[in-house]
Amino acid sequence: MSEQLKHRLSQLSGSSNIGCLTDIGHGIEKESLRIDPQGHIAQTIHPAGLGSPLTHPSITTDFSEALLEFITPVFNSPDDSLKYLSNLHTFLFTQMDSEELLWVSSMPCVLEDDNQIPLAQYGSSNVGKLKTLYRSGLSHRYGRAMQTIAGIHFNFSLPDTFWELYKEFLKSDMPLKDFKTEHYFSLIRNFRRYSWLLLYLFGASPAVCKSFLRGNTDHTLESYDKGTFYLPHATCLRMGDLGYTSNAQAGLYVSYNNLDEYASNLTAAIKTPYAPYSKFAPENGEYKQLNDGTLQIENEFYSTIRPKRTAPTGTKPVNVLKEDGVEYIEVRCLDLNPFLSVGIDEEEINFLNSFLLFCLLRNSPPSDNAEYKEIDDNLKTVVNRGREPGLELMHQGNAIPLSNWAAEILKETSAIAKLMDEIHQHDAHSSATAAQLAKVTDSSLTPSAKVLQRMDELKTHYFHFAMNQSLANSDYFRALNLDDASMVTLKEMSDKSNQDRQAIEKTDTEDFDSFLKRMNAD
Repeated sequence: MSEQLKHRLSQLSGSSNIGCLTDIGHGIEKESLRIDPQGHIAQTIHPAGLGSPLTHPSITTDFSEALLEFITPVFNSPDDSLKYLSNLHTFLFTQMDSEELLWVSSMPCVLEDDNQIPLAQYGSSNVGKLKTLYRSGLSHRYGRAMQTIAGIHFNFSLPDTFWELYKEFLKSDMPLKDFKTEHYFSLIRNFRRYSWLLLYLFGASPAVCKSFLRGNTDHTLESYDKGTFYLPHATCLRMGDLGYTSNAQAGLYVSYNNLDEYASNLTAAIKTPYAPYSKFAPENGEYKQLNDGTLQIENEFYSTIRPKRTAPTGTKPVNVLKEDGVEYIEVRCLDLNPFLSVGIDEEEINFLNSFLLFCLLRNSPPSDNAEYKEIDDNLKTVVNRGREPGLELMHQGNAIPLSNWAAEILKETSAIAKLMDEIHQHDAHSSATAAQLAKVTDSSLTPSAKVLQRMDELKTHYFHFAMNQSLANSDYFRALNLDDASMVTLKEMSDKSNQDRQAIEKTDTEDFDSFLKRMNAD
Protein backbone atom coordinates (compact mmCIF):
# COMPACT_ATOMS: atom_id res chain seq x y z
CA MET A 1 0.00 0.00 0.00
CA SER A 2 1.27 3.48 -0.85
CA GLU A 3 2.48 5.53 2.12
CA GLN A 4 0.15 8.35 1.13
CA LEU A 5 -2.93 6.11 1.17
CA LYS A 6 -1.81 4.48 4.42
CA HIS A 7 -1.47 7.94 6.02
CA ARG A 8 -4.90 9.07 4.87
CA LEU A 9 -6.53 5.87 6.10
CA SER A 10 -4.80 6.28 9.45
CA GLN A 11 -6.11 9.83 9.75
CA LEU A 12 -9.64 8.76 8.90
CA SER A 13 -9.73 5.73 11.19
CA GLY A 14 -8.45 7.86 14.09
CA SER A 15 -11.14 10.50 13.74
CA SER A 16 -14.14 10.52 16.05
CA ASN A 17 -16.23 11.78 13.11
CA ILE A 18 -15.44 8.90 10.75
CA GLY A 19 -18.95 7.56 11.27
CA CYS A 20 -20.02 10.06 8.60
CA LEU A 21 -19.04 7.43 6.02
CA THR A 22 -22.25 5.60 6.86
CA ASP A 23 -23.90 8.48 4.99
CA ILE A 24 -22.29 7.69 1.64
CA GLY A 25 -25.06 8.21 -0.88
CA HIS A 26 -25.69 6.05 -3.91
CA GLY A 27 -28.38 5.89 -6.52
CA ILE A 28 -28.92 3.38 -9.31
CA GLU A 29 -30.13 4.01 -12.86
CA LYS A 30 -30.93 0.72 -14.56
CA GLU A 31 -31.91 0.34 -18.22
CA SER A 32 -33.82 -2.61 -19.69
CA LEU A 33 -35.50 -3.27 -23.02
CA ARG A 34 -39.14 -4.27 -23.22
CA ILE A 35 -39.49 -7.19 -25.63
CA ASP A 36 -42.33 -9.18 -27.19
CA PRO A 37 -42.80 -12.94 -26.62
CA GLN A 38 -40.60 -13.73 -29.65
CA GLY A 39 -37.69 -11.72 -28.24
CA HIS A 40 -38.03 -8.74 -30.59
CA ILE A 41 -37.97 -5.19 -29.30
CA ALA A 42 -41.48 -4.16 -28.23
CA GLN A 43 -43.37 -1.93 -30.65
CA THR A 44 -45.90 -0.78 -28.06
CA ILE A 45 -45.82 2.66 -26.48
CA HIS A 46 -44.61 3.31 -22.95
CA PRO A 47 -47.20 1.66 -20.63
CA ALA A 48 -49.81 4.27 -19.65
CA GLY A 49 -49.88 3.10 -16.04
CA LEU A 50 -46.25 4.15 -15.62
CA GLY A 51 -47.13 7.80 -16.10
CA SER A 52 -45.09 10.30 -18.10
CA PRO A 53 -41.44 9.47 -18.83
CA LEU A 54 -40.79 13.22 -19.09
CA THR A 55 -41.59 13.93 -15.46
CA HIS A 56 -41.67 10.63 -13.55
CA PRO A 57 -38.76 10.67 -11.06
CA SER A 58 -38.25 6.89 -11.02
CA ILE A 59 -39.54 5.33 -14.26
CA THR A 60 -38.62 6.87 -17.59
CA THR A 61 -37.24 5.88 -20.98
CA ASP A 62 -33.79 6.23 -22.47
CA PHE A 63 -33.22 6.19 -26.24
CA SER A 64 -36.19 4.12 -27.28
CA GLU A 65 -39.83 3.98 -26.27
CA ALA A 66 -39.02 0.36 -25.40
CA LEU A 67 -35.86 1.10 -23.41
CA LEU A 68 -37.03 1.59 -19.83
CA GLU A 69 -34.92 3.31 -17.22
CA PHE A 70 -35.50 2.75 -13.51
CA ILE A 71 -34.08 5.42 -11.21
CA THR A 72 -33.75 5.08 -7.44
CA PRO A 73 -33.55 8.01 -5.05
CA VAL A 74 -30.28 8.49 -3.18
CA PHE A 75 -29.98 5.90 -0.41
CA ASN A 76 -27.31 5.19 2.21
CA SER A 77 -28.16 1.48 2.43
CA PRO A 78 -27.61 -0.96 -0.45
CA ASP A 79 -30.57 -2.98 0.80
CA ASP A 80 -32.85 0.06 0.53
CA SER A 81 -31.65 0.73 -3.03
CA LEU A 82 -32.25 -2.84 -4.14
CA LYS A 83 -35.66 -3.03 -2.45
CA TYR A 84 -36.77 0.17 -4.20
CA LEU A 85 -35.45 -1.08 -7.54
CA SER A 86 -37.24 -4.39 -7.06
CA ASN A 87 -40.49 -2.58 -6.26
CA LEU A 88 -40.19 -0.57 -9.49
CA HIS A 89 -39.81 -3.80 -11.46
CA THR A 90 -42.71 -5.44 -9.68
CA PHE A 91 -44.89 -2.42 -10.37
CA LEU A 92 -43.87 -2.45 -14.04
CA PHE A 93 -45.12 -6.00 -14.46
CA THR A 94 -48.54 -4.96 -13.14
CA GLN A 95 -48.76 -2.21 -15.77
CA MET A 96 -47.02 -3.77 -18.78
CA ASP A 97 -48.68 -5.90 -21.46
CA SER A 98 -49.07 -9.38 -19.99
CA GLU A 99 -47.10 -11.00 -22.81
CA GLU A 100 -44.17 -8.58 -22.77
CA LEU A 101 -40.90 -9.26 -20.97
CA LEU A 102 -37.85 -7.35 -19.80
CA TRP A 103 -34.62 -8.31 -21.54
CA VAL A 104 -32.10 -9.09 -18.79
CA SER A 105 -28.83 -8.59 -20.71
CA SER A 106 -26.91 -5.50 -21.76
CA MET A 107 -26.52 -6.52 -25.40
CA PRO A 108 -29.94 -6.37 -27.05
CA CYS A 109 -32.49 -8.90 -28.21
CA VAL A 110 -33.29 -9.75 -31.84
CA LEU A 111 -32.98 -6.60 -33.95
CA GLU A 112 -34.16 -6.14 -37.49
CA ASP A 113 -34.40 -2.82 -39.31
CA ASP A 114 -33.56 0.44 -37.52
CA ASN A 115 -37.12 1.54 -38.13
CA GLN A 116 -38.25 -1.24 -35.81
CA ILE A 117 -36.58 0.58 -32.92
CA PRO A 118 -39.02 3.34 -31.89
CA LEU A 119 -37.68 6.65 -30.58
CA ALA A 120 -38.77 7.63 -27.08
CA GLN A 121 -41.62 10.15 -26.97
CA TYR A 122 -42.09 12.78 -24.26
CA GLY A 123 -45.18 14.76 -25.23
CA SER A 124 -45.82 18.08 -26.97
CA SER A 125 -43.85 20.46 -24.73
CA ASN A 126 -40.68 22.08 -26.02
CA VAL A 127 -38.62 20.15 -23.48
CA GLY A 128 -40.30 16.92 -24.54
CA LYS A 129 -39.73 17.60 -28.23
CA LEU A 130 -36.10 18.48 -27.47
CA LYS A 131 -35.53 15.11 -25.79
CA THR A 132 -36.96 13.21 -28.77
CA LEU A 133 -35.01 15.35 -31.24
CA TYR A 134 -31.79 14.60 -29.37
CA ARG A 135 -32.52 10.90 -29.79
CA SER A 136 -33.25 11.47 -33.47
CA GLY A 137 -29.78 12.99 -33.75
CA LEU A 138 -28.26 9.95 -32.08
CA SER A 139 -30.07 7.66 -34.52
CA HIS A 140 -28.75 9.54 -37.55
CA ARG A 141 -25.21 9.75 -36.19
CA TYR A 142 -24.73 6.24 -34.82
CA GLY A 143 -27.69 4.15 -35.91
CA ARG A 144 -30.43 2.99 -33.60
CA ALA A 145 -29.09 -0.49 -32.84
CA MET A 146 -26.18 0.88 -30.80
CA GLN A 147 -28.62 2.87 -28.68
CA THR A 148 -30.50 -0.25 -27.56
CA ILE A 149 -27.55 -1.41 -25.46
CA ALA A 150 -28.49 -1.27 -21.77
CA GLY A 151 -26.44 -0.83 -18.64
CA ILE A 152 -26.40 0.27 -15.04
CA HIS A 153 -25.26 3.71 -13.92
CA PHE A 154 -24.11 3.96 -10.31
CA ASN A 155 -24.24 7.39 -8.68
CA PHE A 156 -21.92 8.00 -5.73
CA SER A 157 -21.66 10.93 -3.34
CA LEU A 158 -20.04 11.70 -0.02
CA PRO A 159 -21.70 13.81 2.71
CA ASP A 160 -20.48 17.30 3.50
CA THR A 161 -19.46 16.08 6.95
CA PHE A 162 -16.88 13.87 5.26
CA TRP A 163 -15.68 16.67 3.00
CA GLU A 164 -15.22 19.00 5.99
CA LEU A 165 -13.20 16.28 7.73
CA TYR A 166 -11.11 15.54 4.65
CA LYS A 167 -10.52 19.24 4.07
CA GLU A 168 -9.21 19.53 7.62
CA PHE A 169 -6.87 16.55 7.16
CA LEU A 170 -5.44 18.06 3.96
CA LYS A 171 -5.13 21.49 5.62
CA SER A 172 -6.97 23.12 2.72
CA ASP A 173 -8.35 26.65 2.92
CA MET A 174 -10.40 26.27 -0.27
CA PRO A 175 -14.15 26.95 -0.14
CA LEU A 176 -15.95 23.65 0.45
CA LYS A 177 -17.64 23.72 -2.98
CA ASP A 178 -14.28 24.06 -4.75
CA PHE A 179 -12.59 21.48 -2.52
CA LYS A 180 -15.29 18.91 -3.25
CA THR A 181 -15.06 19.56 -6.98
CA GLU A 182 -11.28 19.28 -7.04
CA HIS A 183 -11.29 15.96 -5.19
CA TYR A 184 -14.20 14.49 -7.11
CA PHE A 185 -12.05 15.12 -10.20
CA SER A 186 -9.15 13.36 -8.43
CA LEU A 187 -11.48 10.40 -7.91
CA ILE A 188 -12.50 10.49 -11.57
CA ARG A 189 -8.89 10.45 -12.82
CA ASN A 190 -8.06 7.42 -10.70
CA PHE A 191 -11.29 5.72 -11.66
CA ARG A 192 -10.35 6.06 -15.32
CA ARG A 193 -6.92 4.56 -14.55
CA TYR A 194 -8.43 1.54 -12.82
CA SER A 195 -11.89 1.16 -14.39
CA TRP A 196 -10.66 -1.70 -16.59
CA LEU A 197 -10.89 -3.74 -13.37
CA LEU A 198 -14.66 -3.23 -13.18
CA LEU A 199 -15.03 -4.51 -16.76
CA TYR A 200 -13.16 -7.66 -15.75
CA LEU A 201 -15.05 -8.16 -12.49
CA PHE A 202 -18.59 -7.26 -13.59
CA GLY A 203 -18.61 -7.44 -17.39
CA ALA A 204 -21.39 -9.77 -18.54
CA SER A 205 -21.48 -9.27 -22.30
CA PRO A 206 -18.95 -11.64 -23.94
CA ALA A 207 -21.39 -12.53 -26.73
CA VAL A 208 -23.97 -10.87 -28.96
CA CYS A 209 -26.82 -11.90 -31.22
CA LYS A 210 -25.71 -11.82 -34.86
CA SER A 211 -28.74 -9.69 -35.69
CA PHE A 212 -27.07 -6.82 -33.82
CA LEU A 213 -24.41 -6.54 -36.52
CA ARG A 214 -26.83 -7.03 -39.44
CA GLY A 215 -24.26 -8.05 -42.01
CA ASN A 216 -21.53 -5.72 -40.76
CA THR A 217 -18.24 -7.53 -41.32
CA ASP A 218 -16.01 -4.79 -39.90
CA HIS A 219 -15.38 -6.49 -36.56
CA THR A 220 -13.04 -9.02 -34.95
CA LEU A 221 -15.66 -11.24 -33.32
CA GLU A 222 -15.69 -14.99 -33.81
CA SER A 223 -18.69 -17.11 -34.66
CA TYR A 224 -19.89 -19.09 -31.63
CA ASP A 225 -22.74 -20.70 -33.57
CA LYS A 226 -25.14 -19.74 -36.34
CA GLY A 227 -26.85 -17.10 -34.17
CA THR A 228 -24.04 -15.76 -32.00
CA PHE A 229 -20.81 -13.80 -32.25
CA TYR A 230 -18.42 -13.78 -29.31
CA LEU A 231 -14.81 -13.62 -28.19
CA PRO A 232 -13.61 -16.49 -25.97
CA HIS A 233 -12.01 -14.21 -23.35
CA ALA A 234 -14.23 -11.12 -23.76
CA THR A 235 -15.70 -9.45 -20.70
CA CYS A 236 -17.79 -6.46 -21.70
CA LEU A 237 -18.39 -6.07 -25.45
CA ARG A 238 -20.88 -3.33 -24.57
CA MET A 239 -17.95 -1.04 -23.77
CA GLY A 240 -15.98 -1.88 -26.90
CA ASP A 241 -16.16 -1.01 -30.57
CA LEU A 242 -19.62 -2.56 -30.87
CA GLY A 243 -20.97 -0.24 -28.22
CA TYR A 244 -20.69 3.42 -27.42
CA THR A 245 -18.09 4.50 -29.95
CA SER A 246 -18.01 6.82 -32.93
CA ASN A 247 -15.51 8.22 -35.42
CA ALA A 248 -16.40 11.75 -34.34
CA GLN A 249 -15.56 11.03 -30.72
CA ALA A 250 -12.49 8.93 -31.46
CA GLY A 251 -10.32 12.04 -31.64
CA LEU A 252 -12.14 13.95 -28.91
CA TYR A 253 -9.98 14.79 -25.90
CA VAL A 254 -11.76 15.80 -22.71
CA SER A 255 -9.52 16.65 -19.78
CA TYR A 256 -10.42 15.51 -16.26
CA ASN A 257 -7.62 17.50 -14.63
CA ASN A 258 -10.02 20.15 -13.36
CA LEU A 259 -13.53 21.46 -13.89
CA ASP A 260 -12.47 24.40 -16.07
CA GLU A 261 -10.66 22.18 -18.58
CA TYR A 262 -13.45 19.59 -18.55
CA ALA A 263 -16.16 22.21 -19.15
CA SER A 264 -14.12 24.00 -21.79
CA ASN A 265 -13.41 20.81 -23.76
CA LEU A 266 -17.05 19.69 -23.68
CA THR A 267 -18.36 23.13 -24.63
CA ALA A 268 -15.94 23.29 -27.54
CA ALA A 269 -17.12 19.88 -28.77
CA ILE A 270 -20.72 21.10 -28.75
CA LYS A 271 -19.90 24.39 -30.45
CA THR A 272 -17.54 22.94 -33.08
CA PRO A 273 -19.37 21.72 -36.21
CA TYR A 274 -18.51 18.23 -37.42
CA ALA A 275 -18.70 18.20 -41.22
CA PRO A 276 -20.23 14.70 -41.65
CA TYR A 277 -23.12 15.73 -39.40
CA SER A 278 -23.98 18.76 -41.52
CA LYS A 279 -25.73 16.39 -43.96
CA PHE A 280 -28.45 15.87 -41.36
CA ALA A 281 -29.99 19.22 -42.20
CA PRO A 282 -33.70 19.93 -41.65
CA GLU A 283 -36.03 18.65 -44.37
CA ASN A 284 -39.50 20.05 -44.99
CA GLY A 285 -39.29 21.95 -41.73
CA GLU A 286 -38.41 18.80 -39.76
CA TYR A 287 -35.25 18.80 -37.66
CA LYS A 288 -33.05 15.69 -37.57
CA GLN A 289 -30.73 16.68 -34.73
CA LEU A 290 -30.22 19.45 -32.18
CA ASN A 291 -27.20 20.88 -34.01
CA ASP A 292 -24.24 19.76 -36.13
CA GLY A 293 -21.65 19.90 -33.35
CA THR A 294 -19.34 16.99 -32.58
CA LEU A 295 -21.65 16.58 -29.59
CA GLN A 296 -25.26 17.76 -29.58
CA ILE A 297 -25.18 18.05 -25.77
CA GLU A 298 -22.83 16.95 -22.99
CA ASN A 299 -24.60 13.64 -22.47
CA GLU A 300 -23.61 12.49 -25.95
CA PHE A 301 -20.01 12.18 -24.77
CA TYR A 302 -19.53 8.47 -24.05
CA SER A 303 -17.38 8.08 -20.96
CA THR A 304 -16.98 5.50 -18.21
CA ILE A 305 -17.61 8.13 -15.54
CA ARG A 306 -19.06 11.65 -15.34
CA PRO A 307 -18.99 14.49 -12.82
CA LYS A 308 -22.61 15.42 -12.16
CA ARG A 309 -24.87 17.95 -10.53
CA THR A 310 -28.65 17.95 -10.41
CA ALA A 311 -29.71 20.51 -13.02
CA PRO A 312 -33.10 22.19 -13.44
CA THR A 313 -35.04 21.20 -16.58
CA GLY A 314 -34.01 23.30 -19.57
CA THR A 315 -30.53 24.15 -18.27
CA LYS A 316 -27.19 22.90 -19.58
CA PRO A 317 -25.49 20.50 -17.15
CA VAL A 318 -22.02 21.87 -17.85
CA ASN A 319 -23.15 25.42 -17.01
CA VAL A 320 -24.66 24.23 -13.71
CA LEU A 321 -21.45 22.34 -12.93
CA LYS A 322 -19.35 25.45 -13.55
CA GLU A 323 -21.62 27.53 -11.34
CA ASP A 324 -22.24 25.18 -8.41
CA GLY A 325 -19.52 22.52 -8.59
CA VAL A 326 -19.66 18.72 -8.63
CA GLU A 327 -22.38 17.13 -6.49
CA TYR A 328 -21.80 13.45 -7.26
CA ILE A 329 -20.17 11.14 -9.79
CA GLU A 330 -21.85 8.71 -12.17
CA VAL A 331 -20.18 5.38 -12.96
CA ARG A 332 -21.30 4.27 -16.43
CA CYS A 333 -19.41 1.07 -17.29
CA LEU A 334 -21.46 -1.59 -15.49
CA ASP A 335 -23.24 -4.35 -17.40
CA LEU A 336 -26.56 -5.80 -16.39
CA ASN A 337 -25.87 -9.12 -14.68
CA PRO A 338 -28.41 -11.48 -16.34
CA PHE A 339 -28.27 -13.83 -13.35
CA LEU A 340 -29.57 -11.17 -10.94
CA SER A 341 -33.22 -10.07 -10.74
CA VAL A 342 -32.45 -6.33 -11.01
CA GLY A 343 -29.04 -6.67 -12.68
CA ILE A 344 -26.97 -5.71 -9.62
CA ASP A 345 -26.70 -6.94 -6.02
CA GLU A 346 -25.54 -5.85 -2.58
CA GLU A 347 -22.08 -7.35 -3.01
CA GLU A 348 -21.43 -5.23 -6.10
CA ILE A 349 -22.70 -2.06 -4.39
CA ASN A 350 -20.55 -2.62 -1.30
CA PHE A 351 -17.50 -3.23 -3.46
CA LEU A 352 -18.17 -0.12 -5.56
CA ASN A 353 -18.40 2.04 -2.45
CA SER A 354 -15.01 0.76 -1.24
CA PHE A 355 -13.44 0.98 -4.70
CA LEU A 356 -14.62 4.55 -5.25
CA LEU A 357 -13.24 5.58 -1.86
CA PHE A 358 -9.95 3.98 -2.91
CA CYS A 359 -10.00 6.10 -6.08
CA LEU A 360 -10.62 9.22 -3.98
CA LEU A 361 -8.04 8.64 -1.26
CA ARG A 362 -5.20 7.42 -3.47
CA ASN A 363 -2.81 9.97 -4.96
CA SER A 364 -4.20 11.16 -8.31
CA PRO A 365 -1.79 13.24 -10.40
CA PRO A 366 -2.98 15.15 -13.47
CA SER A 367 -3.36 13.09 -16.63
CA ASP A 368 -1.86 13.82 -20.06
CA ASN A 369 -2.49 12.71 -23.64
CA ALA A 370 -0.18 9.70 -23.33
CA GLU A 371 -1.99 8.39 -20.26
CA TYR A 372 -5.35 9.15 -21.90
CA LYS A 373 -4.38 6.80 -24.75
CA GLU A 374 -3.00 4.18 -22.35
CA ILE A 375 -6.30 4.20 -20.44
CA ASP A 376 -8.31 3.71 -23.64
CA ASP A 377 -6.01 0.93 -24.83
CA ASN A 378 -6.28 -0.91 -21.51
CA LEU A 379 -10.06 -0.71 -21.62
CA LYS A 380 -10.17 -2.11 -25.15
CA THR A 381 -7.78 -4.92 -24.19
CA VAL A 382 -9.92 -5.97 -21.21
CA VAL A 383 -13.15 -5.65 -23.22
CA ASN A 384 -11.91 -8.14 -25.80
CA ARG A 385 -9.38 -10.30 -23.95
CA GLY A 386 -9.82 -9.65 -20.24
CA ARG A 387 -9.93 -13.32 -19.17
CA GLU A 388 -7.03 -14.39 -21.38
CA PRO A 389 -4.39 -16.20 -19.27
CA GLY A 390 -1.24 -14.14 -18.79
CA LEU A 391 -2.80 -10.99 -20.25
CA GLU A 392 -0.73 -7.84 -19.75
CA LEU A 393 -1.83 -4.20 -19.57
CA MET A 394 0.20 -1.01 -19.74
CA HIS A 395 0.90 0.94 -16.56
CA GLN A 396 2.89 4.17 -16.88
CA GLY A 397 4.48 2.87 -20.07
CA ASN A 398 5.38 -0.54 -18.66
CA ALA A 399 3.70 -3.89 -19.23
CA ILE A 400 2.20 -5.49 -16.13
CA PRO A 401 0.19 -8.72 -15.80
CA LEU A 402 -3.49 -7.94 -15.30
CA SER A 403 -3.67 -10.40 -12.41
CA ASN A 404 -0.80 -8.70 -10.55
CA TRP A 405 -2.17 -5.21 -11.03
CA ALA A 406 -5.69 -6.27 -10.07
CA ALA A 407 -4.37 -7.91 -6.88
CA GLU A 408 -2.52 -4.70 -5.95
CA ILE A 409 -5.65 -2.58 -6.44
CA LEU A 410 -7.80 -5.01 -4.49
CA LYS A 411 -5.28 -5.18 -1.63
CA GLU A 412 -5.54 -1.42 -1.18
CA THR A 413 -9.31 -1.50 -1.64
CA SER A 414 -9.54 -4.19 1.06
CA ALA A 415 -7.93 -1.82 3.57
CA ILE A 416 -10.69 0.69 2.85
CA ALA A 417 -13.30 -2.08 3.02
CA LYS A 418 -11.98 -3.01 6.48
CA LEU A 419 -12.43 0.58 7.66
CA MET A 420 -15.96 0.66 6.23
CA ASP A 421 -16.82 -2.58 8.04
CA GLU A 422 -15.51 -1.21 11.35
CA ILE A 423 -17.81 1.77 10.93
CA HIS A 424 -20.83 -0.31 9.92
CA GLN A 425 -20.05 -3.11 12.39
CA HIS A 426 -20.30 -5.91 9.85
CA ASP A 427 -18.01 -7.56 7.29
CA ALA A 428 -19.98 -6.96 4.08
CA HIS A 429 -17.39 -4.69 2.44
CA SER A 430 -14.48 -7.02 3.17
CA SER A 431 -16.49 -10.01 1.95
CA ALA A 432 -17.37 -8.16 -1.26
CA THR A 433 -13.72 -7.30 -1.90
CA ALA A 434 -12.61 -10.87 -1.17
CA ALA A 435 -15.17 -12.12 -3.71
CA GLN A 436 -13.59 -9.88 -6.35
CA LEU A 437 -10.10 -11.14 -5.55
CA ALA A 438 -11.41 -14.68 -6.05
CA LYS A 439 -12.47 -13.70 -9.57
CA VAL A 440 -8.93 -12.52 -10.30
CA THR A 441 -7.56 -15.85 -9.09
CA ASP A 442 -10.21 -17.82 -11.01
CA SER A 443 -11.65 -16.08 -14.07
CA SER A 444 -14.42 -18.69 -14.35
CA LEU A 445 -16.13 -16.89 -11.46
CA THR A 446 -16.66 -13.71 -13.51
CA PRO A 447 -20.12 -13.00 -14.95
CA SER A 448 -18.76 -13.00 -18.52
CA ALA A 449 -17.33 -16.49 -18.04
CA LYS A 450 -20.59 -17.68 -16.44
CA VAL A 451 -22.60 -16.47 -19.46
CA LEU A 452 -20.45 -18.56 -21.81
CA GLN A 453 -20.49 -21.50 -19.40
CA ARG A 454 -24.29 -21.46 -19.33
CA MET A 455 -24.46 -21.24 -23.12
CA ASP A 456 -22.09 -24.24 -23.35
CA GLU A 457 -24.12 -26.23 -20.83
CA LEU A 458 -27.38 -25.55 -22.65
CA LYS A 459 -25.76 -25.84 -26.08
CA THR A 460 -27.68 -22.76 -27.10
CA HIS A 461 -27.34 -19.37 -28.80
CA TYR A 462 -26.75 -16.18 -26.83
CA PHE A 463 -30.31 -15.20 -27.73
CA HIS A 464 -31.82 -18.36 -26.26
CA PHE A 465 -29.72 -18.06 -23.12
CA ALA A 466 -30.82 -14.46 -22.54
CA MET A 467 -34.43 -15.24 -23.48
CA ASN A 468 -34.54 -18.06 -20.94
CA GLN A 469 -33.18 -15.75 -18.26
CA SER A 470 -35.71 -13.07 -19.23
CA LEU A 471 -38.60 -15.52 -19.00
CA ALA A 472 -37.47 -16.69 -15.57
CA ASN A 473 -37.08 -13.10 -14.40
CA SER A 474 -40.55 -12.24 -15.66
CA ASP A 475 -42.03 -15.19 -13.77
CA TYR A 476 -40.19 -14.05 -10.64
CA PHE A 477 -41.56 -10.51 -10.70
CA ARG A 478 -45.08 -11.49 -11.76
CA ALA A 479 -45.22 -13.79 -8.73
CA LEU A 480 -44.32 -10.95 -6.35
CA ASN A 481 -46.94 -8.76 -4.71
CA LEU A 482 -46.33 -5.16 -3.76
CA ASP A 483 -47.57 -4.17 -0.34
CA ASP A 484 -50.56 -1.82 -0.43
CA ALA A 485 -48.58 1.24 0.63
CA SER A 486 -45.95 0.79 -2.09
CA MET A 487 -48.61 0.20 -4.75
CA VAL A 488 -50.49 3.36 -3.73
CA THR A 489 -47.28 5.41 -3.69
CA LEU A 490 -46.19 4.24 -7.14
CA LYS A 491 -49.63 4.85 -8.65
CA GLU A 492 -49.66 8.34 -7.15
CA MET A 493 -46.21 9.01 -8.62
CA SER A 494 -47.47 7.98 -12.07
CA ASP A 495 -50.58 10.17 -11.77
CA LYS A 496 -48.54 13.15 -10.60
CA SER A 497 -46.07 12.72 -13.46
CA ASN A 498 -48.96 13.02 -15.94
CA GLN A 499 -50.19 16.14 -14.19
CA ASP A 500 -46.70 17.64 -14.20
CA ARG A 501 -46.28 16.92 -17.92
CA GLN A 502 -49.64 18.56 -18.68
CA ALA A 503 -48.69 21.61 -16.62
CA ILE A 504 -45.46 22.02 -18.58
CA GLU A 505 -47.33 21.72 -21.88
CA LYS A 506 -49.96 24.29 -20.81
CA THR A 507 -47.36 26.89 -19.85
CA ASP A 508 -45.33 26.56 -23.07
CA THR A 509 -45.68 29.82 -24.99
CA GLU A 510 -42.46 29.85 -27.04
CA ASP A 511 -42.45 28.25 -30.49
CA PHE A 512 -40.07 25.29 -30.84
CA ASP A 513 -37.81 26.96 -33.42
CA SER A 514 -37.08 29.84 -31.02
CA PHE A 515 -36.70 27.43 -28.10
CA LEU A 516 -34.17 25.26 -29.96
CA LYS A 517 -32.21 28.30 -31.10
CA ARG A 518 -32.04 29.60 -27.54
CA MET A 519 -30.96 26.24 -26.14
CA ASN A 520 -28.17 25.94 -28.71
CA ALA A 521 -27.02 29.49 -27.95
CA ASP A 522 -26.77 29.06 -24.17
